[in-house]
Amino acid sequence: MGKSLTTALVVVAIILAALFFLIRKPSIAEVDPVPPSSFNAEQIVRGEIVAGIGNCATCHTTDEDKPYAGGRDFSTGFGTLYSTNITPHPRHGIGRWSRDAFVRAMRKGVARNGNYLYPAFPYTHYKNLSDEDLDALYAYLMSREPAAYTPPENAMRFPFNLRFLQWGWQLLFFDEEPLQPNPQQSDTWNRGAYLAEGAGHCTACHSPRNAFGAEQKGRAYAGALIDNWYAPALNAQQPVPIHWDTESLYSYLRDGQADYQGVAVGSMGEVVHKGLRQAPDEDIRALAIYLVSLGGPQDTNAASEQARQIMDAAQQRSNSARSHGEHLYITACAGCHFNAAGAPLALRAELSLNSAVTASDPTNLLRVLLQGVPANEGTPGIVMPDFAVLKDEDIASLVDFLRQRADLPPWQGVEKRLKALRQQLGDNNKSRQGGNQ
Repeated sequence: MGKSLTTALVVVAIILAALFFLIRKPSIAEVDPVPPSSFNAEQIVRGEIVAGIGNCATCHTTDEDKPYAGGRDFSTGFGTLYSTNITPHPRHGIGRWSRDAFVRAMRKGVARNGNYLYPAFPYTHYKNLSDEDLDALYAYLMSREPAAYTPPENAMRFPFNLRFLQWGWQLLFFDEEPLQPNPQQSDTWNRGAYLAEGAGHCTACHSPRNAFGAEQKGRAYAGALIDNWYAPALNAQQPVPIHWDTESLYSYLRDGQADYQGVAVGSMGEVVHKGLRQAPDEDIRALAIYLVSLGGPQDTNAASEQARQIMDAAQQRSNSARSHGEHLYITACAGCHFNAAGAPLALRAELSLNSAVTASDPTNLLRVLLQGVPANEGTPGIVMPDFAVLKDEDIASLVDFLRQRADLPPWQGVEKRLKALRQQLGDNNKSRQGGNQ
């Protein structure tokens, strides 16, 4: 028995070794660091816009004094990944990467040294970028300040730490063909599709994934939990009473607020206030036009009347014998969130319309209650304090009332989710120090 097992293990080892050498990609030779003067100013500015729409700095920065130096941790179902240093440092970053090596990583998911990249780096979307945008992004990154910082090593569980197995993942889930324009749509719509499905990689957060971490193409924009936030559906199953229209989504993507849907906080706050602020208005509007089309036709003329009816009903939906949750709402929330009958104000986010309350998942509402909203998120300059001091049962009562006020059934397992979030958020605050994708 022992000899048979040893033989079997040797055979498996030989097969794995053969596979490793068969599927490994060749390395691309290092080059001398490219001086920033090699690129023209217009190209660098264009690259900054591409990097902004891609939100590159957020994922590749942990120390604001060392932008793009990497080290941000990403917890996955397979272990923890750390973002890489993409500054032009010749030893710690990508300073010796040629343009061809950079393009291969962006379009093929293969690093300069031939290692497969994990799809947490969204090369599955960056494959859609044009040559001009990739050249501009390369110029921009190679013009940044080099950072002498090496992020921590990834902590992936076996066998997911074997990068060559990503060959199989790509074989199953990666289509190298780039996005093609839709001739039946306008130039603006196609521009929005290019931005959303390319640099913006919107479905990377807003689509559920399968057991192997691949996006479920048949459920694009159906919503998903990611990084302890809920990225809501943007398709016809949008979890808001009043669906997005072009103007409301433009306002949200440009300024971080929309009267009828809510404000951009957490991960989306970073996208809006750090990333998309680099984009010109015409690109923001193109994104809005494309994304709104995913939800089907909208009657924009009826939105204000619909909002008024929902608000009126919410204000009348209180019990003669007030619940504990309603008392908490009156004392802790209504002072800022109460809206008189008529049009709601984004500055006083109407909770009966807000996606944090109306979504199928309580995560966003619970996180905002635990962490608040700082001045640099949501509506710029407006602060919401946190209510983490409240007991879990108090927050659960408040959340139940907010759902009831919006004429929605209570979420199940709120206190259990609260306990998990308190633990996870505490752990994340300790580990936001710096990896490899």
